[in-house]
Amino acid sequence: MIIAPSILTADFTALDQELKKIETADYVHIDIMDGHFVPNISFGPSITNQINKISKLKLDVHLMVTHPLFWIEKFNFSQVEFITVHVESIDYEKAIDSIKSAGKKVGISIKPGTQVDSIKNILNQVDLVLVMTVEPGFGGQSFMPEMMRKVKELVLLRKAKALNFMIEVDGGVSDKTIDICKLAGVDMAVAGSFVFNHQNPKKAIEVLK
Repeated sequence: MIIAPSILTADFTALDQELKKIETADYVHIDIMDGHFVPNISFGPSITNQINKISKLKLDVHLMVTHPLFWIEKFNFSQVEFITVHVESIDYEKAIDSIKSAGKKVGISIKPGTQVDSIKNILNQVDLVLVMTVEPGFGGQSFMPEMMRKVKELVLLRKAKALNFMIEVDGGVSDKTIDICKLAGVDMAVAGSFVFNHQNPKKAIEVLK
């Protein structure tokens, strides 16, 4: 399993040390919230750029914003590999084109209430599909196992259409839920609270892997 700890749960007063704790992960997951698309505000390009400079890991940027087209170029940093936008956001199709123009891999995300049908027609344009396993906006929520139905559906679609996008989940991932994800066909898991609240974050990452 590819593991991307969400930096949202980290102690931002000691960012350098927090990033060192997760250096054995595969990516750093960057949750960007605008206070409009979701009822919370996280951080912006400035802190993301600091993470980009400090961490040796690639960055997985998740734009939980209403107008992703406005933000994409602002998160076009050297370590960024994926930029993910929501199908529920405004002008998401133009945003996909903008991500490609920036030379980054494209991710599309769906909230718990959004069905896979809404992204079927664009699966051939993306490198990653992010299935939210909690309502986006706040950390520490409980994992929604019923979302694995979407993961299984995506696995079947990927095979039927001969595509190669990755399937990622975000929300409530821990040692108690990682097996459910693996069995369903998840390739990549975002974990925040389980990793950063663990007494040994590197051990937590090892357990999830």
